[in-house]
Amino acid sequence: MLKPHRLGALLLALSALPVVPSAVAAPAVPAPAPAAPAAAVPAAVPEGHTADQIGRFLVRFYGDHGPSDHDRRHHVSQVLQERQQVNTESDVLLCAQNEPQDIGIGPVTVAQAAGVGWATVTTHWGSDKTDTFTAYVRLDSRPIRIDDVICAG
Repeated sequence: MLKPHRLGALLLALSALPVVPSAVAAPAVPAPAPAAPAAAVPAAVPEGHTADQIGRFLVRFYGDHGPSDHDRRHHVSQVLQERQQVNTESDVLLCAQNEPQDIGIGPVTVAQAAGVGWATVTTHWGSDKTDTFTAYVRLDSRPIRIDDVICAG
């Protein structure tokens, strides 16, 4: 009986030998029938909105001075709309009482497992004063909309 290391050496040596045509023809073996073409599998589609889509939405939604009346009606969750009805002294989408001079949107983070994406929104006021809050978007919202806003202070 050959030992394992000698068997490996024998196989290596045999594989190095030149191939010599055999004098005896091998019996003809029918080639296997070609397999039916496999059905095309569609590429995986990402679940919900991407960070890029959310970022573009937030930039459009907030604009330079705050969301339009149309966006407030059609791109805000029912929970936030109800919160605004109760809190008439402050704009719940801007965490402010007035219209800011400018608005900036920070990088978007997406948590697929939580089904949500968010970004820090910075409002700019006179005298170089700024405020920040976080805007949340559900990844499965159709149409895309603000799901929640958490004010920083």
